[in-house]
Amino acid sequence: MALGTVTAPHELRFDTGRICLDLLATSHPEERLGSVDVLSTWITGSGLVPAGTPLTRADDAWPAAFRELRGHLARLVRDRPSPGGAAYDLALARVNETARTAPPAPRAVPGDDGALVRRLEAPPGCAALLAVIARDAVDLLTDPLARACLRQCEGDNCPIVYLDTSRGRRRRWCSSEVCGNRERVARHRRRAAALPRA
Repeated sequence: MALGTVTAPHELRFDTGRICLDLLATSHPEERLGSVDVLSTWITGSGLVPAGTPLTRADDAWPAAFRELRGHLARLVRDRPSPGGAAYDLALARVNETARTAPPAPRAVPGDDGALVRRLEAPPGCAALLAVIARDAVDLLTDPLARACLRQCEGDNCPIVYLDTSRGRRRRWCSSEVCGNRERVARHRRRAAALPRA
């Protein structure tokens, strides 16, 4: 990616450190989960399912369900209002309810080279995949050490929240290649503009 560029709307990112935060990132800079095909790509890219898993049960209702869970997660992670507010309580109840569903059942099977690889027992359903994300959110929100590592990107107008596991907890951007590069280019332009012209 060239300096100062941003990800295209169709590009999917998986650099927040948690699958529930990666889901949150799918709304920026614009909606990225607008179709079953893109959602299927996100599901595989996020590691929710092993590569090559058929998502034969995916239909037009899946993107809406993922976006709905994303909205509840945003209330709990991004907004982080005080517990007790009606919107917060509803979001928490929905995430907890979603987490109750059994996740897809994995199994170990011999791969082409004989080494064991992970496969799913059957093509996963939407509720089972959402449960994995909701359980990740429950783990994140109930782990004080993980919560302390949550950071909001310092990039201009970037709402992405990520888990800062860097040494010294000094990571500033959701992605050094995206927001970091944009900031470095802007800083360079400000310095160049401030130089006296000959």
